[in-house]
Amino acid sequence: GGRRHQGRHQGGGRQGRCALHREEGEEEAIAAPSYQEVVELSPEAPRLARSLLGTVLASGFGGERVSGLIVETEAYLGVGDPASHAWRGRRQRSRLGIWSPPGHWYVYRSHGLHWCLNITCGPPGLGAAVLLRGLEPREGIDLMRRRRAGAPDRRLANGPGKLTQALAITGELDGVALDVAAAIRLEGKDASSAARQVSITPRIGISRATEWPLRFVMAAD
Repeated sequence: GGRRHQGRHQGGGRQGRCALHREEGEEEAIAAPSYQEVVELSPEAPRLARSLLGTVLASGFGGERVSGLIVETEAYLGVGDPASHAWRGRRQRSRLGIWSPPGHWYVYRSHGLHWCLNITCGPPGLGAAVLLRGLEPREGIDLMRRRRAGAPDRRLANGPGKLTQALAITGELDGVALDVAAAIRLEGKDASSAARQVSITPRIGISRATEWPLRFVMAAD
């Protein structure tokens, strides 16, 4: 852990917008693969992104518990995905956490400002991951309000940069296995989420593979 990620844009630098995203100015793909080709080789990220919806994410950073329900995710398919940090096997020094084995936290910095929290997944060696984009606060809301400098409740964690700020997550978590990171954990499904509708849309704020249906959003309670 402890790597600091100097990410670039997603969507013009607004807080809460992060993506596993190539740098501006990199060469365009000569023949980008089709979505169907890539998802057949890397099917786990979309499945994980969908299954994480309704899961309780809890943080004990700073000695106080806060938690919320994961309500928005995006899947990034790794080496075959032009929007992924692992596209074509790239290994940027600031983004090496994406190559952690499946089941690790990958935390990078977007715009040099906002941390973004991801979970790596299989198949091993492809650099696939799921970005946690939105959280519905459940516990420790007063602490989230303080960390988010008085943001209205509906905006406490409704974006990846806001989520990490509300939960006090930093790059120190990068590369740590999910079952080792005692201060942050997935605590299972919230039963009340089972009946809530899930929408699948293209990912937000990226400039490549913009039509791939890899964003998963749970409707408000």
